[in-house]
Amino acid sequence: MSIANSFDSKSTFAAGGKTYTIYRIAALAEAGIGNAAQLPFSIKVLLESLLRTEDGRSVMREDVVAAANWTPRQAEAREINFIPARVILQDLTGVPSVVDLAAMREAISELGGDSDRINPLQPADLIIDHSVHVDVYGIPEAFAINAQREFARNQERYAFLRWGQKAFANFSIVPPDTGIVHQVNLEYLGRVVFADMRNGELVAYPDSLVGTDSHTTMINGLGVLGWGVGGIEAEAVMLGQPISFLMPEVVGFRLSGQLSEGATATDLVLTVTQMLRQHGVVGKFVEFCGPGMASLSLPDRATISNMAPEYGATVGMFPVDDETLRYLRLTGRDEDLVQLVEAYCKEQGMFYRPSDPEPVFTDTLELDLSSVEPSLAGPKRPQDRVALHGVRQSFIDAYPEKFAQSNGNGAPQDASSTIVADATASVEVSLDGVPARIGEGAVVIAAITSCTNTSNPAVMIGAGLLAKNAVAAGIGRKPWVKTSLAPGSRVVMDYLEKLDLVADLEALGFHLVGYGCTTCIGNSGPLAEPLEETISDHELAVAAVLSGNRNFEGRIHAQVRASYLASPPLVVAYALAGTVDTDLTNDPLGHDDAGRPVYLRDIWPSQREVADAMTQVVDAQMFREQYDKVFEGMPEWETLAVPEGTLFEWDEASTYVRQPPFFAEMAAEPGSPTDIADARVLAVLGDSVTTDHISPAGSIAKDSPAGKYLIEQGVQPKEFNSYGSRRGNHEVMMRGTFANVRLRNNLVSREGGWTLHFPDETETTIYDASVQYQRDGVPLVILAGKDYGMGSSRDWAAKGPLLLGVRAVIAESYERIHRSNLVGMGVLPLQYSEGETAESLGLIGHETFAIEGIAEGLSPRKTVTVRASDASGNEKAFTAIACINTPIEVDYYRHGGVLQCVLRSLLAESAKGEEIER
Repeated sequence: MSIANSFDSKSTFAAGGKTYTIYRIAALAEAGIGNAAQLPFSIKVLLESLLRTEDGRSVMREDVVAAANWTPRQAEAREINFIPARVILQDLTGVPSVVDLAAMREAISELGGDSDRINPLQPADLIIDHSVHVDVYGIPEAFAINAQREFARNQERYAFLRWGQKAFANFSIVPPDTGIVHQVNLEYLGRVVFADMRNGELVAYPDSLVGTDSHTTMINGLGVLGWGVGGIEAEAVMLGQPISFLMPEVVGFRLSGQLSEGATATDLVLTVTQMLRQHGVVGKFVEFCGPGMASLSLPDRATISNMAPEYGATVGMFPVDDETLRYLRLTGRDEDLVQLVEAYCKEQGMFYRPSDPEPVFTDTLELDLSSVEPSLAGPKRPQDRVALHGVRQSFIDAYPEKFAQSNGNGAPQDASSTIVADATASVEVSLDGVPARIGEGAVVIAAITSCTNTSNPAVMIGAGLLAKNAVAAGIGRKPWVKTSLAPGSRVVMDYLEKLDLVADLEALGFHLVGYGCTTCIGNSGPLAEPLEETISDHELAVAAVLSGNRNFEGRIHAQVRASYLASPPLVVAYALAGTVDTDLTNDPLGHDDAGRPVYLRDIWPSQREVADAMTQVVDAQMFREQYDKVFEGMPEWETLAVPEGTLFEWDEASTYVRQPPFFAEMAAEPGSPTDIADARVLAVLGDSVTTDHISPAGSIAKDSPAGKYLIEQGVQPKEFNSYGSRRGNHEVMMRGTFANVRLRNNLVSREGGWTLHFPDETETTIYDASVQYQRDGVPLVILAGKDYGMGSSRDWAAKGPLLLGVRAVIAESYERIHRSNLVGMGVLPLQYSEGETAESLGLIGHETFAIEGIAEGLSPRKTVTVRASDASGNEKAFTAIACINTPIEVDYYRHGGVLQCVLRSLLAESAKGEEIER
């Protein structure tokens, strides 16, 4: 790329004995442009990128000036094109990305272009971490057995990924059973400052990235700007396309004080999540500041940054400071890199010093860390924080019908009052031949899982010490609790073993089950069969307690109604208590052999105990030893039979990897978008519909459309694996779209993937209705409420509806990533005008819809006309905003999607190259 450098910002500086080329932000102030010293650190990263990539084409001089003059509240935010330094993928979202790249090679070849042009132009790392299931637990062999089953289930996918590693340049893979993507990113891949050769110069610039997991934001704790995108956007960036977005508002979050005894980083992040959700930060950057930062370790910061999707922000940024440098050294990074990070960030005004003036923010929230109390979040959403003493009441309030019958004395029970434990309300279940009694609120899953907490030695060691104290006190887990330990990094087990805490965790059933994202994404595995039968037969509202970041309905386990997020020590505590129908601040966890009660306060480790233990064992050598072999896999990985060739040989019999239809019959030039006419409603949905409700996730039911398809292909139910593992097969995924057992489609009375087919009003599955509509040439729309598409960055939440025939979604508001993904797949996201909803307009979903204003040409945020006609011919006309926010997104929609747009661009470049050669 040729650099215009119209601000004469190109300069050199020295660090660690090397000379680097940089693009000085200070050059702007010297030219009288803006006041970079007042800018939030996250905006400085964007500004440096624009300054460095200014080329007079995709980045104009005016873009740089606008970024330098960023103000907290802009009358009209400017669109910018940002080129991240790299891309990171996890396997569930990475496999379809590689499938799409392979299909693009096929498509460009068929159109006469050069298939070798389809390669990642930006470095891309894929970490396989989302495919392990907790099939086996509570025994020393659990990890080995689960790993073996993982390979047995996923050989075909893994062979395909290894083909991709060979076939594509600039693409690396971290094998299974190594660690969680965000943990590997934080401990190893994250550089903070990049340095690479460009046109003979060693250029230094800030590390930045996008990732195909919404919790990519965990890297913000390291001072690296990065966020989650759909696989669709990630593929575009890999192919050299910029991320186009409006300059964001930046909300400051000022921290003071320090955490009180008994409070953990998990309690802090749940408090932060609740505060920011209430404030409203969707589509905004959040940046942390204030004297309280000094008391937070970098893993504490990463815990807070990780949950940016839960509080709705694009990023949750901590600036680079002395703690960042300490962590880089602790995790075994080269000293040359540490010196470069310090020198570069100080040179560019990107290094945080407590004595420096605070940046100017759009808004500022404040939190005294000493006010944080032990907390959980649930039972259905991560932003619903509840103090530890209020968990019982939160469960009662969520399921009042379960508690309105008796107070233990036979008298009617008010749902809002405290419930008295009553054995008559419990039912007997036989577990391994031993009878036990469970009731409403029984904790059937207690899982130490997910990147949110397993990034943090303080809470992991805290969990180990609490387990040690519980064993010493003579109490154990309840027999109906499925326990699991799934660390984000192999380093975790190293320091737990050095502290001799593994045996105590195992004594409570917390055996290592795998290194990956397990329970938090629904890979919790089956419960004991008698337990599942008892829950179903008695329709019990049972619970999971997990140290994760997502607890949406139906996500953790199909039979688990209530899910609570908690710190790892509290996960252990609830395994001991066995129920959420208790107050752990007052009620005992259990009784010792002598019948004496043991309380949580009796066994909770102090902050000093945890800190002393960390100092004893966590060191740089531990990280170096593990990451020296990070790209080496288990024997099963190394011996996989891998296909050869530039083009992938698709197997029509495969049930894991199929050639997708996105480029079928694609022309070299795009057609003109048309208005939508005579469309029917596939689903009428309410508020807070998540990508878990839309995208296929979790286990595949044998009587579902996807299950029936697999059986027709000769796959036995025991070999179904998960939807996530089959994301490379569009036939499975389109059948599982909108199939979540907790989906509430207001067209029908029951939960699940059901709808009415019109005009006959026959109740059928959403997939079967789609097939009939597409056979009849009927386009489809979705009606939805607020925050449509909240949750994980799932590209199939956009791909699936497209393949079902959905042309548009009309919602009150959208979560950022999902809106972008809809546009990226050529599905039109529309937003009701201010104050209007489906309900206020009298729409019930039985109408026929027309959307006008597309054919005449779309522009960013254009107002279009929607006409809804009922069976009698009565028409309701209203306006809606096309949520296509930038000119580049308009182009994506015009081409039918971002991948089609990129492919045609590469095809044109290929043709130009051939013309030049001639």
